[in-house]
Amino acid sequence: MLDRRQAFREHTYFRSVMATHPKPQLISHTVPHPYGKPESGWRERAYNIIFETDTRSGRLFDLGLIIAIALSVVIVLLDSVASIAQRWGGMFDAFEWAFTLLFTAEYLLRLACVQRPMRYATSLFGVIDLLAVLPTYVAIFVPDAYVLMDVRVLRLLRVFRVLKLVPYMNEYRVLLSALRAARRKILVFLSFVMLVVLLLGTTMYVVEGPGNGFTSIPTAIYWAITAVTTVGFGDLVPKTDLGRAIASMMMMIGWGTLAVPTGIISAELTSRRSAMTVPGLRECPSCHEPDLGLADRYCRACGTALPPVGGDA
Repeated sequence: MLDRRQAFREHTYFRSVMATHPKPQLISHTVPHPYGKPESGWRERAYNIIFETDTRSGRLFDLGLIIAIALSVVIVLLDSVASIAQRWGGMFDAFEWAFTLLFTAEYLLRLACVQRPMRYATSLFGVIDLLAVLPTYVAIFVPDAYVLMDVRVLRLLRVFRVLKLVPYMNEYRVLLSALRAARRKILVFLSFVMLVVLLLGTTMYVVEGPGNGFTSIPTAIYWAITAVTTVGFGDLVPKTDLGRAIASMMMMIGWGTLAVPTGIISAELTSRRSAMTVPGLRECPSCHEPDLGLADRYCRACGTALPPVGGDA
């Protein structure tokens, strides 16, 4: 009897506490859409296919676009070979126009399916999309442009299409993030290298002199750069024993300098990888949504039931 009364009092106390305390609100994991996602209609469907990759149609669109970009760049490279262009030039032109119309339609569709088209047009990837199709139209509709620049320059600008691959490669983002984080260290390192090149180049100008080809300090600095980078064109070499000793030291310095930026970037890449694989988080097996908690039972992106952690039922 006493156990029932105790249980009743505990149950009443628990209900009173729950009634006086608000329920905790769930944290929203909605990813912001910088260009504005439409709420309904064909624009929303087009947005889901073009800008999002958590659907089958979106992944197929990205895969097809990557293949088209790679093929268009290969055609540009082959078209620059005179012997190949002479034989297959007509086919290359047909493919070029096909890819240009395809990328133009993609660019216009991207602008049409977002709520803030000017924000996308002025973004980095919007400018890249425009540069991917602009040279072909400039060569056709602005013939006077040939007076200002050779047509081959306009054709070479089509290689900008390879930059369209950047949004679809997560490794590119990780590398760019690492370079951005290490930019101060790299800048300090390059400043130190330039200081060494300036001092040793000036020293070589004093040691060798104009009689051995070191006619000025800028010329000696040019030689110092080729020595430190271990390029050694051979157009300018020291003739004296002291100059050769300095050159040998600079070549050894050059080998050492190669390891410094590599170590800096590798450390940043390692930290980025460690941040992306935080213990206690997992990934959706269906849509590969990252950063799902151990207590989550369903994916916040696609709603798929998540497998139990550690084999628990």
